[in-house]
Amino acid sequence: MSLSYRQPGVILTDRRFTVPLDHADPGGERIELYAREAVASDKAGQELPWLLYLQGGPGFGANRFVGRQAWLDRALQDYRVLLLDQRGTGSSTPANRQTLPLRGGPAAQADYLTRFRADSIVRDCETIRPEVTGGAPWTVLGQSFGGFCTVSYLSHAPEGLATAVITGGLPSLHAHADDVYRAAYPRTERKVTAHYARYPQDVERARRIADHLLSRDVVLPNGYRFTVEAFQSLGLMLGMSDGSHRLHHLLEDAFVRTPGGHELSDAFQEQAQSLLSHAAHPLYALVHESIYGQDARPTAWAAERIRAEFPQFDAAKALAGDTPVLFTGETVHPWMFETDPALRPLRETAGLLAARTDWQPLYDPARLAANDVPVAAAVFHDDMYVDATHSLQTARAVRGLRTWVTDEFEHDGLRVGAPRVLDRLLALARDDV
Repeated sequence: MSLSYRQPGVILTDRRFTVPLDHADPGGERIELYAREAVASDKAGQELPWLLYLQGGPGFGANRFVGRQAWLDRALQDYRVLLLDQRGTGSSTPANRQTLPLRGGPAAQADYLTRFRADSIVRDCETIRPEVTGGAPWTVLGQSFGGFCTVSYLSHAPEGLATAVITGGLPSLHAHADDVYRAAYPRTERKVTAHYARYPQDVERARRIADHLLSRDVVLPNGYRFTVEAFQSLGLMLGMSDGSHRLHHLLEDAFVRTPGGHELSDAFQEQAQSLLSHAAHPLYALVHESIYGQDARPTAWAAERIRAEFPQFDAAKALAGDTPVLFTGETVHPWMFETDPALRPLRETAGLLAARTDWQPLYDPARLAANDVPVAAAVFHDDMYVDATHSLQTARAVRGLRTWVTDEFEHDGLRVGAPRVLDRLLALARDDV
């Protein structure tokens, strides 16, 4: 039974669906999906087209807005909105260290998780669409990984789409994970260099913290082993509009004087563990590299292997010389499955996923070349998470896709630029600008 309730300016309805775990076996095991329907309070009785929102990630549930926050306010002017928790995330059947042992051992868990990529998410959407819309196609808004899913949607089920809108999420159609990370490390270095130019005092602060971590075993209050590589991974936040400022504030009071000498403060450790822990989104780490798997080559911990091609990211070498310690970006490494207590029980499962050689194509270049769905995409010029060059190559490969390339926003442009970003993209898709 669906439950409806009110927040300021909006009526929300909890929706639950069951879908096949494996869409190739529709009569087999089923899992649950959760989605939150949102409609403007003054339009609740109207017949409105639907907009499906696909969240970034992978591994994150849909936004939990309060009222008509951010881009949702603009969307509610024209649509009923469905905020979907993709399989395994949010309130959909969870996949984490507590639930995955129900599948069996690591091999069974890895097999299970192969069904949590964009192709399965698209089939989920097509399974629930008739129930939600009565069979009518809907507009899809894909943010980041949600954009990857949207391109997969255009490849495999374009008949379900009235319009497609993508922000910061045009994937390469052909790049292997190695290619993705080989392009990513130089972008990350540029972001770190820009951060140090803005906050030069952070150069010495980062060096001091790195030196402390290289000479001591530090365990955060939640049991996370805080290594220098974990510290460097806090650079993930540099891809967001306020990320440089947040990193600066984190670093400025890292140490406190104690009877035993200077130690990392409790406040710093508490903030660090909240940023590092995957407890709330373990799928992000488990399936992150698999979103680039499309052929017989294993991903094989691509981010870790490719990092060796960029020795400037080695903190010990930086400290031995006079160069800044570089932070890293959106990368997942095998050591995370040793340091993070939320991932530790899943390290063998993650290794089996990294070794798989039977990934199926996520995109259909021929079908995309013949696309007739209106599509518009925002490409953020120096996006730290999604390579703009790869995105523009894909844009040229999708018939009729219109791009808005901008350096006004970072990867979170949909959030910080709302409602203008969504308004512009909807107009682009309609060919109104």
